Amino acid sequence: MTKELYRPQGSWVALITPFTPDGQVDLDGYKTLIDFHVANHTSALLIMGSTGEPTTLSLAERKEIIKNLGPYCQGKIPVFFGVTLGTTQDTIDLARYAQHNGADGVVLVAPAYIAPPQEAVFNFLKAVCDSIDIAVGLYNNPARVVVNLAPSTIVRLSQECPNLVADKEAVPDVAQLASVMDGTSGRIRLLTCDSPAYAMILPTLAMGGHGTANVTGNVAPREIAEMSQPWTNWEQAKRSRELYFELLPLMEAVYSAPNPIATKAMVRLLGLPAGYCRLPLPDVPPRTLRAMEAVIERFDLKAKYGLK
Repeated sequence: MTKELYRPQGSWVALITPFTPDGQVDLDGYKTLIDFHVANHTSALLIMGSTGEPTTLSLAERKEIIKNLGPYCQGKIPVFFGVTLGTTQDTIDLARYAQHNGADGVVLVAPAYIAPPQEAVFNFLKAVCDSIDIAVGLYNNPARVVVNLAPSTIVRLSQECPNLVADKEAVPDVAQLASVMDGTSGRIRLLTCDSPAYAMILPTLAMGGHGTANVTGNVAPREIAEMSQPWTNWEQAKRSRELYFELLPLMEAVYSAPNPIATKAMVRLLGLPAGYCRLPLPDVPPRTLRAMEAVIERFDLKAKYGLK
């Protein structure tokens, strides 16, 4: 390994991709968002995860984002880039491009749409891990890509790929998380998504998990960072529980439309760079937008973060 691998814990925020009014990638807006997270206790960023609309970005745009933001984040905040493409070789090429341009790591999902069998998923993930020296995180999201990463596959990868550092689970299955925790014996960090439909944050932390790979941190980074800390004492456990129920209406608002539709709308309402999702993703309807405004006012987010 060329440098010590970064191992995510706490609040790992899946960042939106901001667009300009004419629909172009807003690189200056991206930098504003990055600085916002640096100032507000986010542990690390995931750029071009599912929240970043990667399937609507051209390969040239994805490379431009990596080329500009990898160096920009260096010395400020650890950054991982989603690099999964339709083939193993294309994914390897983009992962190597991320490594060359200052990424701390990359995040991989099972290739979408093709629904490969489990052994093919293992071979795909291992090939990418083996092709780079930087950290690799897995993102298990069967709701979006059909294929579930079986715990046995994750355990095997953790044994054979020394640069595999994290597993983000987006499944409503405590048994799966327990199997990953038990089988990997601390070799990788276990994090969960913040979807209130799954409600997996407290079970994950209770089992010794390491935090959240979340969406709500786009709009309330300090609160999500505090809630997401791994538990080392009973006071932390109590505080996480309190914050979870306190922040539940905010998480529900962020997930009130398919991700990232609601997330971008809330970021936009806060006055931060966001723009609108690219078609075919629609904007939120007026009724939902009004409900989001009410939640922002309820949590006094603009005043808390000095936003106009």
